[in-house]
Amino acid sequence: MQPNKLSFQQKHPLLFALMLILAAVALFSGVMAALRHSGTSARGGLFREDRLGLCRIEGFIADSAKVNDWLRELREDPAIIGVMLRIDSPGGAVAPSQEIYNAVRRLAQIKPVVVSMGTVAASGGYYIAAAADHIVANPSTLTGSIGVKMELANMEGLMDKLGIAHDALTSGDLKNAGSPFKPMTDKERAYLQGLVSDMHEQFLEAIAAGRNMDLEEVRKSADGRALTGRQAMQLGLVDSLGDLETAFERLAELCNATQSAPLPYVEGPPKEKSFLRDLLSSYLGIELDSSLRRRSEIRFLYL
Repeated sequence: MQPNKLSFQQKHPLLFALMLILAAVALFSGVMAALRHSGTSARGGLFREDRLGLCRIEGFIADSAKVNDWLRELREDPAIIGVMLRIDSPGGAVAPSQEIYNAVRRLAQIKPVVVSMGTVAASGGYYIAAAADHIVANPSTLTGSIGVKMELANMEGLMDKLGIAHDALTSGDLKNAGSPFKPMTDKERAYLQGLVSDMHEQFLEAIAAGRNMDLEEVRKSADGRALTGRQAMQLGLVDSLGDLETAFERLAELCNATQSAPLPYVEGPPKEKSFLRDLLSSYLGIELDSSLRRRSEIRFLYL
């Protein structure tokens, strides 16, 4: 009769115990990593608690997709009870600014939204801020600059020097308006000015609606001039003066948060990492995404 074979556990008790410990450590590390990963999204992890959302809007506004996706996530997450918009932007393209404004309006219908203005929150940056429940600016924040600008180039003189002629066939008198290869006619100028004026009127209407102000009152300070935070507050464009901490305190009040410790918050939109782009941005001192998107012959800008 053969003796019973010893199991691996019996043959190597110390090694077996070490393997159990390593397995437990690996399991624990995996769970913690999952919790940390879930904590970077607005929807939270396994252990939910009331939190605030922070949405950063920085640099030239050329696209609204990432910001609006993040705002939608904050809006749909029941654990997020209020949202902070940290705006540090000189403005940008008209349509993306309008789209983010609309996203903030939808969010503010459900949850309190407070804006904290950084160094600059002007033109398109202010357009977005106007949709929030409360705006906090630093006394020296540059804001306002309520207006629309269309940039056109005229290269006719250069083309003449180079001996290059340019012809264009169009289906109408105004189809080639704004061409850089010819002088602008009075008819074209009036047409393009009409586009700018209509966009400007949309800007004023959005501020009046978002700030609950009379349209004519908004018009008084909407001549394109930049304002300090203190001047903007005197004109009713800003609610209070302070920094980001001041804005968080105001947001907590609007959320009826009574705990003494600050509420945790989750920040976005998530940024895509690119070593080469980050290296070039650092070396050149510019945000490559924003700069590269600004190229076009005719640009309507909230700047």
